[in-house]
Amino acid sequence: MMQSFALVYPMFAMVLLTATVLVTLFRSRVRAVRERQVPATFFKTYQGHTEPEYVVKPARHFVNLFEAPTLFYAACLTAMVTQQGGAVMQTLAWFYVAARVVHAGIHIGRNDLRPRIASYFSGWLVLLVMWIGIVVGVAMRG
Repeated sequence: MMQSFALVYPMFAMVLLTATVLVTLFRSRVRAVRERQVPATFFKTYQGHTEPEYVVKPARHFVNLFEAPTLFYAACLTAMVTQQGGAVMQTLAWFYVAARVVHAGIHIGRNDLRPRIASYFSGWLVLLVMWIGIVVGVAMRG
């Protein structure tokens, strides 16, 4: 049973990734205001100006971390509740986190599309395998 709870660690790693992107986003917005690329009032309604790319990328990525990763958190919690959080599920969870870290680095960094798409879809593939494993495990229990 304790092994199932080890999925908390990759979940926490995703929380740390999200927090890191949030800090990056905040710093990029402060920079944009300091460099007078957008006025501070822009952030009241996000209208009237265009944010520079170095602000848009972390903003978009931050939103992205509340899309597919929610299925990751749900998979980890479901695996823990159904006692399927063994070594295979833990390994898959860490692979997912790794794919998301790589994806964040590419997206916020140079934003090269080929490796970005590859890392994004490899994360989705891992997530799909996690969910298939959970469903099969539940189905086999009867």
